[in-house]
Amino acid sequence: MKLSTLGPSKGARMKPKRVGRGPGSGHGKTSTRGHKGQKSRSGGGVRPGFEGGQMPLQRRLPKVGFKNFNRKVYNVVNIGRLNKVFNDGELIDPQILLDKGIIKKLNDGLKILGTGNVSKKLTVRAHKLSKTAREKIEAAGGKVEVI
Repeated sequence: MKLSTLGPSKGARMKPKRVGRGPGSGHGKTSTRGHKGQKSRSGGGVRPGFEGGQMPLQRRLPKVGFKNFNRKVYNVVNIGRLNKVFNDGELIDPQILLDKGIIKKLNDGLKILGTGNVSKKLTVRAHKLSKTAREKIEAAGGKVEVI
C-alpha cells in the first residue's frame, strides 16, 4: 500500500447534483425547486424564527430579569475553614488561598464570613469581611486588614 494509491472507498463520495441543464437531465427547467412561490425564487426563503406572520415565540414569551454588568463576584470563605487549614500566626490573603486550593480562581475579591470558630492568631487580608468574622478574628488575637 502506498500513499499515492489511497482514496475514498467505493460509494463514499457522490457527484454533486447538476441542476438546470436541460430536460434530459431530469433536473432542468425549475431546477428541482417546484413551481412559483417564495422558496422557488432566487434568495427566497424566510429568516430563522419566522412563523408566517404569526407572533413569534420569542415575542410571545415574557421577559424576565436582567444581567447586571457592574456586578462583583467575591470568593467566600468561612473562618472555620481558615482555622482548620492555617497555623497560628500565619498570613492569609487571596493568593495564598488560591495556592492552597481553598478558592478556585481570583474573582473580584475575597470575602471572609463568620461561620465557625477561630482559635488561632491569624492575620487576614481580604477585600470584605462580615462583622462577626472581624469580631471573632480579633477576639482570638488576630489582625484584620482590608485590601
